[in-house]
Parts: sequence; C-alpha cells; structure tokens
Amino acid sequence: FRSSQLSRRRGATDLEKQLELLVVENQRLKQELKSCRSSELQSLDVSRWESQARQRERRLAELERELLEKSSRAESLRRQLDESTRQLDDGRRQLEEARRRQKEAEQKLSLRLQECEEELARQAATPPRVKYVTHTVEVESADSQKALAELQTKNAGLQEQLSVQRQLLRELETQLHESQRTCAQLRTQILVYEGEMERAQGQLEAEMQNLEEEKNRVIEEAFIRAESEMKAVHENLAGVRMNLLSLQPALRTLTCDYNCLKRQVQDFPFMLDKAITEAKQEICQVISEVSSTNQELLRKYKREMNLRKKCHNELVRLKGNIRVFCRVRPVSQEEQDSADARTMLSFDSEDDAVLYLSNKGKIMTFELDKVFAPQATQEEVFQEVQSLVTSCIDGFNVCIFAYGQTGSGKTYTMEGVVDDPGINQRALRLLFSEVTEKAPDWDYKITVSMVEIYNETLRNLLGENPTDKLDIKMNPDGSGQLYVPGLTEFTVQSPEDINRVFELGHMNRATACTNLNEHSSRSHALLIITVSGFNSATGNRTQGKLNLVDLAGSERIAKSGAEGSRLREAQCINKSLSALGDVINALRSKHSHIPFRNSRLTYLLQDSLNGDSKTLMMVQVSPLPTNISESVCSLKFAQRVRSVELSSSSSRRHENSSTSSSPTHDSVEVTGAVSDVTTAYLLICFIVFLKLLSATIFNIGSKMLRTNNS
Repeated sequence: FRSSQLSRRRGATDLEKQLELLVVENQRLKQELKSCRSSELQSLDVSRWESQARQRERRLAELERELLEKSSRAESLRRQLDESTRQLDDGRRQLEEARRRQKEAEQKLSLRLQECEEELARQAATPPRVKYVTHTVEVESADSQKALAELQTKNAGLQEQLSVQRQLLRELETQLHESQRTCAQLRTQILVYEGEMERAQGQLEAEMQNLEEEKNRVIEEAFIRAESEMKAVHENLAGVRMNLLSLQPALRTLTCDYNCLKRQVQDFPFMLDKAITEAKQEICQVISEVSSTNQELLRKYKREMNLRKKCHNELVRLKGNIRVFCRVRPVSQEEQDSADARTMLSFDSEDDAVLYLSNKGKIMTFELDKVFAPQATQEEVFQEVQSLVTSCIDGFNVCIFAYGQTGSGKTYTMEGVVDDPGINQRALRLLFSEVTEKAPDWDYKITVSMVEIYNETLRNLLGENPTDKLDIKMNPDGSGQLYVPGLTEFTVQSPEDINRVFELGHMNRATACTNLNEHSSRSHALLIITVSGFNSATGNRTQGKLNLVDLAGSERIAKSGAEGSRLREAQCINKSLSALGDVINALRSKHSHIPFRNSRLTYLLQDSLNGDSKTLMMVQVSPLPTNISESVCSLKFAQRVRSVELSSSSSRRHENSSTSSSPTHDSVEVTGAVSDVTTAYLLICFIVFLKLLSATIFNIGSKMLRTNNS
C-alpha cells in the first residue's frame, strides 16, 4: 500500500514538474512575442500580424486556463487520495487494537478456566471425611459451582465482545476494500488527466510552431510592402520638387498683388472716414422723415383696424351664417371591453370635412364644415370656433349649440372638466383677453346669465329660487329684441367670477339617470353672455350677445327606458328639438313665417337664428353600432342645418362719428407708409453692413501689414 502511495505522489510530482515547464515555456513565448512586436513595429506596418498575434495569444491564454483547470482537478484528486489513505490507516490501527484486546481477553479467560479446572481436580482428589467434614465439603462445592457460574457468565460476555469485535473487523475490512477501489478509480482518472495534459502540450507546441511560421511570413510581407511604399515616397518627393519649381512664378505674382493691397490698405482709413460721415448724414435725414410720418401712420393704423373688422366679419359671412361641425366622441374603456366594440365611423385622410358611416352594409357620406376625430382635444375644437366668439365684441349676435343623442359628449364639449375646460370657459377667457388688449381705447362690460328650459318651463339658474318660472317678452325700447324679465345677470371681471357663476348654475341644473347615460341632462342649458362696448375717443357703442347652448340629449323613449316623470321630460325634450327642426326647415325653404313660438327654446334663440346673427352647430355622434340609428338622424339633421342661409341685416351699432373713408384708399395709404418705413429700415441695414465690411477689411489689411513687417 505504501509503495502504491509513493508511486502516486511521484506521479503527482511529475505532473507539477510538467506544469512548471509549460508555464516557463509560456512565459518565454510571451517574451518572444513582445520582442518581435516591438522590433517590427519600429520599422514596418504589421497591423494584420498584430491581430493574428492577438488571436494566437487569446488561444494560448485559453490553453493556459484549461491547463490550470486540469492541474486544479489533479490537485483535488490528489487531496482525495491522501484523505482516503489516512482513513485507511486509521481503520487498520483500530483493527489491530481490537485484535490485541481480544487476544488479551482470551488469555485471561483461558488462565481463569485452567485455575478452575485445577481447583475442581484438587477437590475431587480429596478423600471423604466425617459427617461434619462432608458437610464442609458440600459447602465448598456450592461455592465452587457459584464461582463456575460466574466464570461462565463472564465467558459468555467475553464471547459477545469477541463477536462484536469480529463484526467491527469485518466492517473495517469492507471499508478497506472500498478505499482500495476508490484509489484504483483515482489512479485511472490521474492517467486520463495525464493523457489530456500530454495532448494539450502537443497542441501548445503545434500552436507555437504555427505562430513562429506566421511571424516569419508576416515579417517577409511587411518588408516587401515597406519596399513598395518607400518607392512610392521617392516618386512623390520627385513630384513635390517639380511643384516647387513651378510655384516660384506664382509666388512672384502673389508678391505683386500683396504690394498693391498694401497701398490700398494705407488709403483705406481716409475712405472709411468719408463713408461714415456720409452714412451719418443719411441716417439723420431718414430719422427725421420717419418721425414726421409717425402721426400719419398712427391715424392710418386706426383706419386699418376698422377695415380689419369689416374683412373679418365678411370672411365669417362667406363661410356661412350657420356653420356645422361634427365631433365624434371616443370609445370608453368599458365599451372597448364589451363584445361589440367596433367603430362604425371612418374619416377622410385628405379632407377633414368628410365623415363616412357604415350602416347595414352601405357607406354613407356626410359633408360638413369640419369633422373632429375622437382624439381631437378641447383646444383644437375651440380654435375653430374662436373667430365666432370674437364677433360678439363687434356687436353681433352669436349662437353656438351642441346637438346630439344622450351620452354623445355634448356637455363635455361645452363645459368640459376642471383640468380641461370646454367652449364656455374658453370663450369667456378669450373675451377677457380681447377686452384687455382694447382697454386703452374701448371700455367693455361683460354680463353673464344662465337659464334652463325644463319641461317647456324657463328657469333662472343663477337666481335665489331656481324653480321660479320666467317668461320671454319683447323689449319695450322698440329695438325688436327679446328679453327675459327677472333674469339674474352677473358682471364678470376675472376667471374667478366665471368659476363661481358656473358652480352655481351646475348646482341648480336638472339631471337624472337613464339607460343611456348615468347623469343625463334633462333640460336645455343656455349660457348668455352680453358684451357692451364704448369708445371714448370716437363715441362708438357696440352690443353683442353670445349664446352657448347645451341641448338636452335626443333619444328614443323605448331605448332610454324613461318612465313617469322621466317619460314626461323625454317627451318635452323631443318636442323642443322637433320645433328646432321645424325652424331650420322653414329657414332652409325661406318661408315667410318662421315658427319660432312653437317652443321656448326656438323663441329664446330667435335673435340668434335670424338676421345677421352668426350660428354654429356642434353635432355630437357616437361611433358604436348600438347608436348607429341615432347617429344617422343627427348627421342628416346637421346636413339640413348646413344648407340654411340667413337674411342679411345691420348689426346693432350706434356710431356718432360722421367721418368715413374708402377702405381701399386707407389700405393704399397704409401700404405706402409701410413701404417708406421699410425703405428706411433697409437703408439703415445697408449702411451698418458697409460699416462692418469696412472694419473687417481694415483688420485684414492690418494683419497683412504686420506680417509683411515681420
């Protein structure tokens, strides 16, 4: 066993020696590679050789790592072998100790047995005695038997200990056999690793030989390439010499040009002073001309503002007195999760005024003034209607109303939410900004009132008792305008005032839950904004009215599930909307009688649907298939409204100024004044440019003089 252990240790020592030799050889090869690289980089371009050398180095490093891994595995196997050998030695020592103890116990038992036999023989050889003596012998014989029994008991215990020791001996022999088998397996693995190390060493030697051959080849190629490059360099040098010979005439020409430029630079300061003096005179003359025409320009600017108002109103009139926009509401998350969430509406990518609707396999086309897709924001919607809002400042009656079925988004478009308000708040903010811009010349007063038409009853939403009924009457001043006696009006001067008015109006408005909308508007809500203006300079007065209407939802009674009071509300809503349709049809057909009095809604909006008023209808539709019939009805009604042409009449303006002028003449005069100012501005820019150019030329000349002197 010891000889086998010595042979294994000697094999491990040989492996360590081979490992050390390989490490030394690796270091030597690395040094050779470094020396070759340093010597060749100084004289040749060996970029490709370096990349190949790096690849070889990486391969060599991989082989080194594999060698280190195999060495570590051999070391671990060696440690396992030493541990097994130590355990085997311990087992042998324990076995020998057990055998020695067993032998001593057997010797003691044999001696004790021999003594007992001699005692028995001695007692048997003793002659018989008297009765007393016989009794004594009997007593001694009983003691001997007791001692014999004790000895037999001890012998049995020793026999049991002997069997236990023999069992332990057999177990130790089994462990010895297993350790010997493990040692044989470890020897086999060591032989396998030695073979792998020999193969790795052979591969390493082959790689080193390939590296040496590659190095020689790269050096030879680099030498050949260097010779060709040196030849090209010599040829280029000859060409440069020829170019130098040809550049001498050009150098003489440049010298002559430099002398001429030097003389010009010397004369340049006098020319510059003269040009600056003339420029100053021209600038002073232009400034005096501009200041003399300033007052005339301001007067023409005021005329131009009046002309702009006329052009703006004419533009809105040409677009149509009743304009119709369509807004498609987006699909909610609950509707998207439902089984039937497809969209029945589509849009034209090239024309934002066309809407397509798929109904029963047919595509219906609706042409309106503007179509807003579901992703359109509140700001985008208001940008299209803000031109109408500003018309009320000029003294026109403007009406913007939202029409559509219940749940199509009318209230959201008109009122919006806190973070994203609708047309109502944005219109008032725009009016405030316009009034602020015209504040120096005009004094405006903005009043707001809110009413609702609930079950054909006019209710004051801003009053102390919203349930009080109001009536619509003709104004007794003879103007022919309608007014509502007892209607509460608030004068607003800031956005905070607007918020307080809206909160009070929303609190008093009638809403209820139906099958179509959880918070359905059960009445028509009207926000009436009156703008009165006075120009203290000219004495002109204007008064315009802006009606922002959130109509109640049009719905089918069977589909909405209205019962009781909800049923009566739905009937009144549909009646007022039908009256609105009758008024639109009469206006479209240009009947002599327009049935405004058939409904409280149409009667209250009479001044916004007649004359030179400006009206916008925002029709709201739903894209879901369940609402396709209501969407078709709303869009058809919108097309009828779009074809209505209102009659022309004058706006409610009271002008005290008797002076008038031709817009064309004013625009020509303003254009001429602007042309004079533009000419002066261009002349100033040209003079400044000449000054900067002169300074630049002067700096260049100074640098050339310093260079020449140096």
